[in-house]
Amino acid sequence: MNTATHKKPAKERQAPPLVHGPMSGSNLLGEVTEALHRFLLDGYDISDQPPRVEENLSFTPKDREEVIYIYMYRVGQNPNLQNRKRFRIAPIFTGNPEDSAPVYYHRPPLMLELFYLVTVHSKFRSDAERLLGWVLLRLNEATHLIYRPRRFILPDGKAVDSLGRPYDPDARDETEDLFMEKVSLTMVNDLTVGDSINMFTILEAPFRPFLTYRARIALDGPLYASSGSTTVSFPPLRSATASPPGKPHHESPSGRITGSVPPPKRSPPGPEAHRIRRLASDEPADTEK
Repeated sequence: MNTATHKKPAKERQAPPLVHGPMSGSNLLGEVTEALHRFLLDGYDISDQPPRVEENLSFTPKDREEVIYIYMYRVGQNPNLQNRKRFRIAPIFTGNPEDSAPVYYHRPPLMLELFYLVTVHSKFRSDAERLLGWVLLRLNEATHLIYRPRRFILPDGKAVDSLGRPYDPDARDETEDLFMEKVSLTMVNDLTVGDSINMFTILEAPFRPFLTYRARIALDGPLYASSGSTTVSFPPLRSATASPPGKPHHESPSGRITGSVPPPKRSPPGPEAHRIRRLASDEPADTEK
């Protein structure tokens, strides 16, 4: 009895998994809120005692301390700047790709809108209105709540900017390769009075006059490392004026291709025409009387 020998199937080659690091923008939401607090406190110039910044709307001080409440109540995606989720090359220039420099991929950033409710408290209504007016004018000066180099975290945990340098939030460079992170802030009418009353009621806070603001951010995810860039090769291109074999070459004096030669004019079949002319479009045809 012949015994057939069976070869073991070769192991299928699997692509090595892409190495990725932590989320680059995981802390950005909290940093925007902290930047909003800092912007208000740094510009306060009404009195020697700056107000207290609180995120809990139900907090009420027992003394004459003034309070500015900043409460993020909604996060939504920017409908005008939605990106597809396919991978793209991240804007990080760490070296020459031809020298096997690392190349990083990521998904496009998530474009978000953060909505804040801002209100104030003071012992007297007139002082609260004075403080609310100052907050309104101060936040009107915030052209960019955050303006700094964009931060990327490599798979090894190192934080760099788009030039591959160690991350420095105070770095400034006028080159186009340095991507800046810009967080804008603008006042919007996002809550109706009824919605705001429901919100204050749910949070067990007294109703106060309020403002609503919107901050726009770009939230970056993880970076995926690659061994190098992709090399794309093309066959040699033919000259645009070269003619295929077996076909005549036609071109104008300027060098542009004119296409094929028009066919020769042919006379209509039948007897020779006698005293016939075409009627112009603006000439009426003769009619018999």
